[in-house]
Amino acid sequence: MILREPKPDELAALSALCLRSKAHWGYPADMLEAFAAELTVTPRDLAEDAIMLAEDKRGVAGLVQLSKQGEDAVLEKLFVEPDRLGEGTGKLLYVWACRVARENGARNLRIDSDPDAAAFYEHLGAMRSGTAESGSIPGRKLPRLLHPLG
Repeated sequence: MILREPKPDELAALSALCLRSKAHWGYPADMLEAFAAELTVTPRDLAEDAIMLAEDKRGVAGLVQLSKQGEDAVLEKLFVEPDRLGEGTGKLLYVWACRVARENGARNLRIDSDPDAAAFYEHLGAMRSGTAESGSIPGRKLPRLLHPLG
């Protein structure tokens, strides 16, 4: 497995990967449609954030997107192809995000997690820190987690 930066012509395919990964949790079509904008990887994301792909001979297995907000880094996206879950791709990308955030001076990695993914982040050292408003569905609360980087 190698890590590499995405190319601009891959953004549509990466957005589709995010949507497939989200769909793995059994969300109905109307919720997936509501999530679509938030799951889209844009040229602006590519220009402003740190984005990394995990890829092997079978293709792109997952992606991670990291931004900086104040003293914290924010895990904007971490998605793995559903048929690649359990292979270690998510952990590889998460460890990369923590390392890059730490190297860039972040004190914490903040994660507004899908409820089904929170246990994954907790297993890797993140701790619950309240809730956050969904960026896609008004009134929906998400677990907020913090991973101390110090």
